[in-house]
Amino acid sequence: MNPHAEKPTSPVALWRGMWRNRHLILQMTRRDVIGRYRGSVMGVLWSFFNPLFLLTTYTFVFSVVFKARWNGSVPQSKSEFAILLFMGMIVHTLFAETLSRAPTLIVSNVSYVKKIVFPLEILPVVALGVALFHALVSVVVLGAFVVIASGHISWTMIFLPVILLPLMVLTLGVAWALASLGVFLRDVAQPIGLLMTVLLFASPVFYPLSALPAVVRPWLWLNPLTFVIEQARAVFIYGQLPDWGGLGIYCVVAVIIAWVGYAWFQKTRKGFANVL
Repeated sequence: MNPHAEKPTSPVALWRGMWRNRHLILQMTRRDVIGRYRGSVMGVLWSFFNPLFLLTTYTFVFSVVFKARWNGSVPQSKSEFAILLFMGMIVHTLFAETLSRAPTLIVSNVSYVKKIVFPLEILPVVALGVALFHALVSVVVLGAFVVIASGHISWTMIFLPVILLPLMVLTLGVAWALASLGVFLRDVAQPIGLLMTVLLFASPVFYPLSALPAVVRPWLWLNPLTFVIEQARAVFIYGQLPDWGGLGIYCVVAVIIAWVGYAWFQKTRKGFANVL
């Protein structure tokens, strides 16, 4: 293989590349997950205790200290606000954790660029895989909490992967673009954390859309997390079916963004070695 050869950018090439390297992606994802907890006494068990601790904290702070209500004066159990909030946090964290790592993925793996012929395009996929692992653990914890709090869980929860899949595709597209830009513009990595914090409060995580003025709500739909958060709550908590029409539109936009990000990454990767 010639590392300086023109890389394919078509959607077919993208799919084939991911499928061809699927075992490597799984292996590197497993290594990153285990490596994060290596040396600790409880190891990977921390991935369960962390969301459990956060969920317990949210329940106490928002239902006991702040006495918050999701729908104003509508009576709620002490745990309902925490459940709604935690689902929004899961979606945001999946997006934010991947993009926060993206600008430094190539810079922190210089040996993959200079010393060996390596499929660099899988690095954002691995970062997404690690974030997805933590999201799945959080979903399991939330599901158990819902069963304990309400005594049942809706069968529509099976649609949650369908809701999260287009967000994952969109996240990959943005991650590919940021991973490339992070090589040429090191400053790209600096504001990402701040932007993710802003996005947290600009998303319906701590509040419902109905709490916003009617004139503001249409603008919030431009946020890529808004639709996914609302739909995740609908299928997992409220027992509603997905909005198939809206999900179809979101999928089309996500695929376009993913392809553009991948094409940009493939077009610019020839300059990585020169810069690094």
